[in-house]
Amino acid sequence: MENATQTLLGRLHLLEKHGQEFSPDDYLKIGPPVKLDHETSEKDLAHTFLQRLIMLDYRARYIPVRQDSPDVSLSKPGQVLDTVETEDNDFDAFFSSSLDKSEPTNVHPMDVQMAVFHCSDSFFKQNMITKLSQCQYALPLLVPDPVTKDIDCPLWTFRQIKKTWKIKDNSNTVTMPICTAKTPMVSFFRLGSLSLSKSQLMNTLINDHHSTFFHRNCPGSTKSCHFMHGVAEIAWYCPSGKPNDAFADCIAFCNLHGDAMLIEKQREIMTEKSSVNVVLVPTLDKSHGSTTVISALFKSPKPLIILIADNDGAIQGKDGKYKMGLKDRNQPDVSEELKGIIGKLLNAPHTTFQLETMADVPGIRVDEDDHVCQNGKSAAMQTINLLQGTDVSKIKDKFLPCQGQLWHEWCKINKELHHLKGHIEEEKCQKQQEQMQIRQKQSTASCSELMKLFTGSLSSLPPTDREYFLKWTQILIDALSIDNLSLILQNYDEKWSEVLVLKKKHDKSDELKSKQTELDQLSTQLQSATFGLEHLFREMSQIYEANSSMQEKTKCGQTDWSKYPEMAAELMISGHPMELMDGDAGHVPLSWISSLLDEVITKLGDQRVFVLSILGVQSSGKSTMLNAMFGLQFAVSAGRCTKGALMQLVQVSEEFRKEFKFDYFLVVDTEGLRAELEGNTTLHHDNELATFVVGLGNMTLVNIFGEKLAEMQDVLQIVVQAFMRMKKVKLSPSCVFVHQNVSDIAAVEKNMDGKRRMQEKLDQMAQLAAKEEGCDAECFSDVIAFDVQKDVKYFAHLWEGSPPMAPPNPGYSESIQELKNIILSKARLSPGITLSQFKCKIQDLWNALINENFVFSFKNTLETAVYRKLEVQYGNWTWALRSKLLTIENQLYTRIENGKLDKVELSYIFEEMSETFGEIKKDMTSYFDDDRDKEMLVQWRGRFEIKIKDFHDEQVKGVKRKLDEVIQQKQACKSLDDKKTEFENKLLQKSKDLAHQFKDKANDEKELKKQFNSVWRNWIEELTADTKPIKDINLEQDQISILKELGIEMSSKSYSKDSDSYKKISEVGCYKDYIFYGGEIGKIEKIKWNFQKEEQELIRSLIDDVEKQSLDAIKSKPVATRGYSSTYLQEVAKNVQTKVKEFESGKKYALENKFTVDLLLYVFYRAESWLSQTHKKFKMNNDALTYLDSKKNQYYNIFRSFCKGNSSAVVLGKLICEKLKSSAVEAICNKTAIDLAGEMKCSSPAFSGNRLNLEKHVLKSLAEKEDFDGYITYIRHPRKKAESFIKEEVEEYIFTKQREKAQNMLKKNVEDINQRLSLALFTATEKVKTKRGDIDMWVKEFSSFLKDELTFTICCQKFRDIKNFDFLKEEIKEGLLSVIQEMSSLSLDKIKEFRLQPGQILIDQLCNCCWVTCPFCTAVCTNTLEDHSPDDHNVPFHRSTAINGFNYRNTVELSLDFCTSKVASERRFYLNETEKIIPFKQYRTAGPRYANWRITPDESKLPYWKWFVCRFEKQLEEHYKMKFQGRGEIPSEWREHSKQEAIGSLDEMFNM
Repeated sequence: MENATQTLLGRLHLLEKHGQEFSPDDYLKIGPPVKLDHETSEKDLAHTFLQRLIMLDYRARYIPVRQDSPDVSLSKPGQVLDTVETEDNDFDAFFSSSLDKSEPTNVHPMDVQMAVFHCSDSFFKQNMITKLSQCQYALPLLVPDPVTKDIDCPLWTFRQIKKTWKIKDNSNTVTMPICTAKTPMVSFFRLGSLSLSKSQLMNTLINDHHSTFFHRNCPGSTKSCHFMHGVAEIAWYCPSGKPNDAFADCIAFCNLHGDAMLIEKQREIMTEKSSVNVVLVPTLDKSHGSTTVISALFKSPKPLIILIADNDGAIQGKDGKYKMGLKDRNQPDVSEELKGIIGKLLNAPHTTFQLETMADVPGIRVDEDDHVCQNGKSAAMQTINLLQGTDVSKIKDKFLPCQGQLWHEWCKINKELHHLKGHIEEEKCQKQQEQMQIRQKQSTASCSELMKLFTGSLSSLPPTDREYFLKWTQILIDALSIDNLSLILQNYDEKWSEVLVLKKKHDKSDELKSKQTELDQLSTQLQSATFGLEHLFREMSQIYEANSSMQEKTKCGQTDWSKYPEMAAELMISGHPMELMDGDAGHVPLSWISSLLDEVITKLGDQRVFVLSILGVQSSGKSTMLNAMFGLQFAVSAGRCTKGALMQLVQVSEEFRKEFKFDYFLVVDTEGLRAELEGNTTLHHDNELATFVVGLGNMTLVNIFGEKLAEMQDVLQIVVQAFMRMKKVKLSPSCVFVHQNVSDIAAVEKNMDGKRRMQEKLDQMAQLAAKEEGCDAECFSDVIAFDVQKDVKYFAHLWEGSPPMAPPNPGYSESIQELKNIILSKARLSPGITLSQFKCKIQDLWNALINENFVFSFKNTLETAVYRKLEVQYGNWTWALRSKLLTIENQLYTRIENGKLDKVELSYIFEEMSETFGEIKKDMTSYFDDDRDKEMLVQWRGRFEIKIKDFHDEQVKGVKRKLDEVIQQKQACKSLDDKKTEFENKLLQKSKDLAHQFKDKANDEKELKKQFNSVWRNWIEELTADTKPIKDINLEQDQISILKELGIEMSSKSYSKDSDSYKKISEVGCYKDYIFYGGEIGKIEKIKWNFQKEEQELIRSLIDDVEKQSLDAIKSKPVATRGYSSTYLQEVAKNVQTKVKEFESGKKYALENKFTVDLLLYVFYRAESWLSQTHKKFKMNNDALTYLDSKKNQYYNIFRSFCKGNSSAVVLGKLICEKLKSSAVEAICNKTAIDLAGEMKCSSPAFSGNRLNLEKHVLKSLAEKEDFDGYITYIRHPRKKAESFIKEEVEEYIFTKQREKAQNMLKKNVEDINQRLSLALFTATEKVKTKRGDIDMWVKEFSSFLKDELTFTICCQKFRDIKNFDFLKEEIKEGLLSVIQEMSSLSLDKIKEFRLQPGQILIDQLCNCCWVTCPFCTAVCTNTLEDHSPDDHNVPFHRSTAINGFNYRNTVELSLDFCTSKVASERRFYLNETEKIIPFKQYRTAGPRYANWRITPDESKLPYWKWFVCRFEKQLEEHYKMKFQGRGEIPSEWREHSKQEAIGSLDEMFNM
């Protein structure tokens, strides 16, 4: 590397880049903002140049530079003069001081440009040259290598450039790639050294107001320019078709930098290629060194113009040879004369120049000859050669069949699926079948040779070759369609302008309709002729969707379609835009987009992104703005370019990432809104597009073009309505309005007025949108957080002058930077969303949009998933609290039973719970603060914190209530408790006395038992002589007596209790048999025929209400403390009769007496279990006879022990062991119940999740058992079924699945009790020995130690003689060995006998949630919170209303339709008890039962309930006395679902 090159690159900090080149990835990143108004240091010069160039700021060439060294000031041209004392000396010194020539100079601006060019890869060079072209700068055509001096022609860098021009007196506008354009070329050289600037002269020919060619008088220019020597630059003049055009046609101007005499190779190439050669010489003298060159040019047949610096005349020679003097002439005159000469020469026949021909020039290196570029090109040509000879408008139909009519037809059917009428399920099945047929056709057609070659190259080429392949493919495709497309676009633009003019005149004539028809035809032509790379990717998406839906295997030797998403993901990650919404079909290919994003997530991880979307009128510069702001490559060309919506990933740079909470920007560019054009279809499409991209974006840029607010009213209304919809579905994007093409953005007063008018217009639009969406909003800020001062940005005109030769306006790039800063400042405050969340959001928004009512149909699955996770956490938190409270309750219960506690203080329980509750609160705080979805969780934080506190407080109070009841019961049986000590003392004494009589028969067990039994009954009668026994109850006899009192004779055949049919009254499918009308038989039959579903539901509600009221009334009676009384049932019976009579009043029918009897028997049946158990418990606690009978075995053992002559210590030891045994068994079983419940809550799949998870397992269980009665219980009483399911699961877990684990838990609790007893024995004995206490003290210490674990009371009155407490301890320990051994082999069934049951504990935990059912299909709300207000009731999947017996009015035809389909249809339903008809779409207006349900339309693809209907078809018909016929006929497709498929689909429900 030459020293000068090395030094220059070193100054620009580009040395490392010379080997490791700039690539597009380096600048396709969000980095720190560019400072437009500050000097830049040399080390940042190249970086700043590139950033500003990307933003289309042509001042990138004129960046002020400050020296990095603090000792050097660039602003001073010479050295600082020494200070002297007098003015004369100063003056002399001024003249005598010499300038310091060693002062460092600035880097020449063109050296900055060329240094970056040399340090870039070919793709970045292409981007850079394209931007330079947009800035109307000359571009390097021939470039000497700074090291080898070889001549390079960077032909590849020109491939993206298109030029547009218009020839005077010709209406046609020409747009074509500059590489293929054949134009005249005028080449400029200088021979020798001149004071005149050649480049400046050339600028006056092309654009007098812009320095297309950099010249010596440009800002920042220095004397030397290292990299430009020998560089030939080229620029094109493009006429606008106006009279003041400098030239009539497009002309290329080529400028060779340096002395052409010394640059022979470049000079020869230029003279060979040019149409006209222009040579600047200092003098025209044969003795001058330039003579040889001029002579050769003169002899050449090509026109020659010689400009002579020391001459002042103009002479025309022969054969197009001119010489022209420049001396003493001003530049404008020279320029005008030169224009005239060139124009004259080019009017004559001349050669033309085409950039592509540079590839054939010998002796130079053309970048496109590189093997990687050639590999890409040959692969692209192989692909595109297939299309040669095919009319461009037929290419897509012929070669890309999957995305044309087939895809459009599929989309049309898909939208129809959401607007069904008539027989919904049959229609739905038919349309889904049609869709599958289309997919089959697409799958069959997906073997086109074009797609095989295209996808084959994509998958097989290395990354760089693949990038060339894609670029070449686009270039070759453009070449196919450019001419055809330009003409259609031109006609379209003209016709569109005509339509707009007529619209502004409010012209409703036939002319407007005619023009609009022509416009539609042109639009169709444009759609057919538009063909680009995006259509190949679209075909890939359709091949993938078709084959994945058909699960087709790869065929025809093409690349495996399942790899397509991965291929597209790689391209998206590398910066390629990907189509999000197909603009032609107006549809989002959800399956393809989901798979594509899944692959991106696989490769990048589930990164957080900030989604920036843009909306605006078509051709308003949206894509241009995004490209300039972020260096993107969204398509920009004349006419409607972007179709649908495209998305592109932009990485946040490493040094900038710490300022954001996300890693990428995801930019969504959209096609323009066409609100100016009339037609509902256009308006609907615009509304759809606006709602979609506004919903997707964390921020939306709303791009407005022009200054007249009236012209943008339609667009504003669409945009405001989109924001209004977001508010209603609880999405909150931010927005910035970009007002482009404003004439004077510096006028503050004008801007303030503009913002005021904008605010007024937005407020007005908000009111209109609110009216349209049915909600309240007075101003735009009611809809979205908006500050008109900060969120409206005015943009200057894009062009500085009139296109096509105008450069971009520097004010535009400043506006770009300011807008970028606004976006970044707002983005800093946003968490963004993860890619997986973005994927879900796409699905949610699109699924809602294809339904008629977006807000009504929107399902936020992201939010739902986060909420369900929160429900699981809530379940864990509440379980932790419940588990701790169960332990506390158990301890306090034992204390009460031990007589150690007669009052429970609420404050004590709160105190005991404080540590656990504190940990839960910490855990909650951590969850809400640190979870990755914390931004979404924040909306529920306050509510759940309150819910947890309420749960905690309510549970604590609940424990206190239960313990208060225990204390109350304890006090109620105090009289018996007081007698117990007396009884025990007397029995002990009697046993002792009796033992003295039979000491000699101590070994005759049989005789002892016989003697004891003979006296036991006498003892009991003696002890209970003054106590009235409590009788057992006979509920059945009481019920018969009560029914007799009501005039019902149970012996009658009509009222047979033995049939048990009354037990199912709440689950009867049809109540017609209970109806009595009166009058003639015909009338009876008529009423039974017309007995509608609505009336059936009312009777069912009556039964449910009466059952609840009756059970509540029974359970409120003091049975536990006072025992049972038959008056309780009498009260209930009278209430039931009253309720039935009230129900009948006002009805056109009456209920048979049989109904009242069955209802009474049902209520009695439901109350029986509780009454029996509670009375039994009352009797156990209060009946002396029962208590004493329970002690018989205990006193026999004492009697036997005394018979054997045992001491008091031995007898007491046995007595204590006997008492401890029963108490320990209870404690162990209760503790095991809690442990088992905890283990199952954590490990059992059915119990470890939220309410929805439980629902899934209940449904799985029902399907596996195929139990129709179980299903009916579930449908009618879902909670009852869930509770029985929990009990069954617990039974199976304990006694089958995990029996060994359950047994081990029980054994562990036995060991724990054993250790506790051993410690109690030791502690009590040691304390008594230390304090020299007696037996009373020992018993007190012993029982006190166990007060929280075991119920233990004993009277020591008869054992006062015991003094040896060590002996007593050993006796008890020995006695406990057998007790512990016996308890270790306890049956798990023993748990069922005690107070705490694992099944009930889990029921209390899992079933205290919402059990409200859908008013149509009875699907159960799956919210874990019982009171989840203000959230509506909802369920992931509803079901066929036939399951609930829904039928068509006045027929026996069951209604098969799912309510999720009905609410999207045109159907209606009758309201209960009225003839009022309500459209299903307005179901919420039908009253409170309907208003609080959110039933969102969906396609109801869940096979579970379809399988159920088919499996139990006959049973359902019999149950409801209806038929699956006529409109209720089951579609044949439903019968294809297997049980396994049905059960498997429940996981889909859970994952929704």
